[in-house]
Amino acid sequence: MLRIRAAAVTTRPSRFTIPLLMSSQDTDKTKYSWDETIRTWIIALILAVIFRSLAFEPFHIPSGSMKDTLLVGDYLFVAKYEYGYSRYSFPFGLPVYEGRVLEWHKPHRGDVVVFREPADPRIDFIKRIIGLPGDTVQLKDGIVYLNGKPIPRKADGTFSDDEDPDNVHAIPRFTETLPSGKTYDILKQRRYGMADDTPVYHVPPGHYFMMGDNRDNSRDSRFSDVGFVPAENLVGKAELIFFSTNGTAEWTNPVSWFEAMRFRRFFTWVK
Repeated sequence: MLRIRAAAVTTRPSRFTIPLLMSSQDTDKTKYSWDETIRTWIIALILAVIFRSLAFEPFHIPSGSMKDTLLVGDYLFVAKYEYGYSRYSFPFGLPVYEGRVLEWHKPHRGDVVVFREPADPRIDFIKRIIGLPGDTVQLKDGIVYLNGKPIPRKADGTFSDDEDPDNVHAIPRFTETLPSGKTYDILKQRRYGMADDTPVYHVPPGHYFMMGDNRDNSRDSRFSDVGFVPAENLVGKAELIFFSTNGTAEWTNPVSWFEAMRFRRFFTWVK
């Protein structure tokens, strides 16, 4: 009987020894798992920053100044490498250096670009380049004159806005053709717009003259609060619309999520 009791006593500690050892190992494994998770997220964040800074950055269109090329609710990729890199190619626009480096291509007339507003570099704008350094630009009765010659413009039907289904109206649409042969659509909502007649703008070296395609509803280089855009302020060239919604979706109505999507605009190139 004494032996049985002794055996019983000696076996009890062994039962609790194994769980205690396993608990220590589990703690080490949990710590290792958390370390790996944190490292993975840090690496993913660094890669995302590098990709956004050097390759492509997604942007959302919040206003109608570029209709009908870009609509409110469009989501697009902007190529950061196209014009090289400036301080505004990177997060927070830190003044690491001045000017641009690694310029693959120079901007062309007709390119749709994202840039930082000269007066407030915290704000991103998207417009179309009309004037290059050394060009002259003037508007007469709504017609754009580039280096003293009018940019040809012809009527091209109307554009119907779908942002407000209860207030759909047709806006006259025109096609402009640049000297290079590039064409794009513009909208002209009013016969006499507030910036239809301007003085002659002389684009200085290292700057660009920008205009929105929705000519009567665009803050651009025609106005002094924007003016000429320095090359350093260019963020990149708008390339591809990858998603678009007209903003009518309701969170409580999943069917409306699909009805609001503009599927015809998914994965279309910006012209």
